[in-house]
Amino acid sequence: MAADPCPVCGKPLADRAGRTGRSSLYCSAACRQRAYRERQGGAEGFGVQELIDGIGRQAGLLVPQPPQALYAHVSQLAADVARLRRVARTARDTALDTPPPADSVTPAPVTQLTETDFGALTERYRREIHVHCYRMTGSYDEAEDLVQETFLRAWRARGGFQGRASARTWLYRIATNACLDLLRRTARRPQRYEPVPGMNHGDGEPPARITWLQPYPDDELPVDEMPVDDESPESAAVSRETLELVLLAAIQHLPPRQRAALVLRDALGLTAAETAEALDTSVASVNSALQRARPTLREHLPRQRADWRTTVPTDGQRAVLDRYMAAVGRLDFDAMAALLTEDVTLTMPPNPFWFVGRDAIIDFVRVSLDPGSPMFLGHWRSLPTRANGQLAAANYVRRPGTGIYRAQVLDVLRFDDRDGHSHRDGHSDSGGERIAEITSFEPHLFPAFGLPLRL
Repeated sequence: MAADPCPVCGKPLADRAGRTGRSSLYCSAACRQRAYRERQGGAEGFGVQELIDGIGRQAGLLVPQPPQALYAHVSQLAADVARLRRVARTARDTALDTPPPADSVTPAPVTQLTETDFGALTERYRREIHVHCYRMTGSYDEAEDLVQETFLRAWRARGGFQGRASARTWLYRIATNACLDLLRRTARRPQRYEPVPGMNHGDGEPPARITWLQPYPDDELPVDEMPVDDESPESAAVSRETLELVLLAAIQHLPPRQRAALVLRDALGLTAAETAEALDTSVASVNSALQRARPTLREHLPRQRADWRTTVPTDGQRAVLDRYMAAVGRLDFDAMAALLTEDVTLTMPPNPFWFVGRDAIIDFVRVSLDPGSPMFLGHWRSLPTRANGQLAAANYVRRPGTGIYRAQVLDVLRFDDRDGHSHRDGHSDSGGERIAEITSFEPHLFPAFGLPLRL
């Protein structure tokens, strides 16, 4: 059976015989980016009327039908109504914040239309601008603030937007400069973890400490940022890759302008000329920044990630996640240990705690998870989730004498299968997959993942 063609260039898609995971719709990252931009459109026609018309059509088609179909239609209608509400709210707030001058000759309806179009523009690009700011800073909270700053700057500069570039490129330029301003103010660089007195950290080298690092919920990613199974050579630096925590942490080692050049060129797929325009510099300067950034980035990647290969979660990894959550719930230390690589790493940003090696990690968790310990924290329950394109476990604790499980920690997992089926110490598991890195985050971002703070 002939392979389906790429909908952008018409070339046949790669043969998927023997591969698992979702199929790619495009033959390369370049075609995927091109299709995405075409769907987004240019600076004209921000889609308010189309959105209203679509809501009307969907409402007119609602009829009693099987529950699953009815739920799907109602969910889509609710999502579009919520989007229109946000557009209208942005337009209303903008109108309230910037009343027209007394001598304005612009009729009120025209002014309102401009504000509505601007509201639709911010709604269309809000998610991908948020992802861009997150890549630049590594912080979900700071990305939230930078999105607001970006659209505030865009509103103030709207008179200078002539439409020579797309609205998307214009907003990315503003967002990038807002990020660079923040990075210049903070002047922060990753450090190395220091030993904590009285704590067994293991025998490995201290990992990099990035106190501002935070996870990003997969559900908030634009559709084209969601992980897919695409192993074409052109996918060496596709956009989803720079959301993995291991790569995001490596990016934090780059100076601000090198970081911006790398994200704009390799993650967003902008041309060298577009990147130079966004950074207000020359194409030669952009290329020079990239030549310095890429080797530095690889120096801070794990040795098995130096080739930028994709890491789509597998069925084996999902099985390991299920077993990991079950072991935590049973307080089964032997089962936990069997799921970890010998040189597994645990970090807990922004806290100073770190551990390298399975034995060191088990010794650490035993103090608070062993019911016989005077420091026993309580009983645990876990919910599966996704962060940064990776599998994760949201962990809740019910303290002794209480009946409520409260949000405690979000564990984002990175897996390793260096030997294919077994590991250096002879243990084996589902497909050889084991947990090579755990990054544990504080629970204040649970709501951003759609997770409750209490069970």
